[in-house]
Amino acid sequence: MARDEPHSPASTTPLRDYLDRPARGASEDYLVVPRSLAQSMPLRWQQVFTGLLADLHDAYGDLEWPEYRVAPCRYEALTDLDEDQLALAGYLADLGPDGELVYRDAEDGVVDDPESHRVLAPIADPLPPPSAGRVEPRAARKL
Repeated sequence: MARDEPHSPASTTPLRDYLDRPARGASEDYLVVPRSLAQSMPLRWQQVFTGLLADLHDAYGDLEWPEYRVAPCRYEALTDLDEDQLALAGYLADLGPDGELVYRDAEDGVVDDPESHRVLAPIADPLPPPSAGRVEPRAARKL
């Protein structure tokens, strides 16, 4: 870099910066790393990742960690969900007085425009379980 070129300092929050943009497995509060994919990483990556996890657990081991239940989900239109998916997402569909389906939320409020209302709904996990063995990564992009 030439001396007269402006230099922007490195971020002091690189992980937050990365996860604040759309990232697979990241939500506002959590980062989920599928175990089958983590165990399929090259050996060196696994060694580094294991060290980082060990450091994280050591640094925050005094906190009371709960057990987590992770469920595969994706955003779907409310009208595309079956009865079980509706219930798990906290919604109910009933016939209204005119014979049309009326969608209600957990507080029994009517959902306006259910065709465009999208909710996080449970789905079958598209990723293989750890018991399936190594998951081959896609080929590297050509430079």
